[in-house]
Amino acid sequence: MTTRRQRLALLSLLAVSTACRAQPAPQALLELDSFPRSTLTIASASGAQRFDVWLADTPPRETQGLMFVRDLPANQGMLFVNNPPRPMSMWMKNTYIPLDMLFIDARGRIVRIFERTTPHSLDLLTDPAPVRAVLELRGGECALRKIKLGDVVQHAAFRAERAGHVARPRTPSRAASR
Repeated sequence: MTTRRQRLALLSLLAVSTACRAQPAPQALLELDSFPRSTLTIASASGAQRFDVWLADTPPRETQGLMFVRDLPANQGMLFVNNPPRPMSMWMKNTYIPLDMLFIDARGRIVRIFERTTPHSLDLLTDPAPVRAVLELRGGECALRKIKLGDVVQHAAFRAERAGHVARPRTPSRAASR
């Protein structure tokens, strides 16, 4: 009987050990200072709205986004660019502050806005139409600055389409959203 208990204990320990090893190691948190920076302007009803943005330009940066950020100044945000455009979903996992998420088509036109998203929510925020980019701003900025659907975002990511050219795809393309 004791041998049977010892075997069961050993098998249980082995199963737990294997399960722990199967878990992927947590990815190191990237410093926002290491993200490239850019500026963009939104032509809105209340005039030109300028933002300094971090660019989520690699899979690790796209995955992290604004997770763990506890304060976002009104004139800052993060831009996630898809090349080529594709349907995109976002969530608020590990995001401590409400955000306004603007889904932007290939010509720079805002086609969907999720205002004041819920921190830590795992609900997917999706636009089924292909988008060139998603811009994350501090929650409430769209209402405060009167940014609406149809407003145009001016940034290098949209210039080629407005000029009638097709931008080259970036490789590798992100398969999954944040």
